[in-house]
Amino acid sequence: MMLIRSRRGLSAKIASGLGITRGAVAQWNSVPSDLVVEIEQITGLPREALRPDLYERTPAQERA
Repeated sequence: MMLIRSRRGLSAKIASGLGITRGAVAQWNSVPSDLVVEIEQITGLPREALRPDLYERTPAQERA
């Protein structure tokens, strides 16, 4: 969640894309697992960055 909170306007973009309030996004301690792919599409942030506990970086990503 620090990634989302650290980027200005990102929580508002997520809220708008999901049709929820910014306050709802602010209550998350981590990105809900069922929304990771959708938030990845909205923000362009890779799922590995959004939920590193669920998704591992591939060797190709490590080299990038």
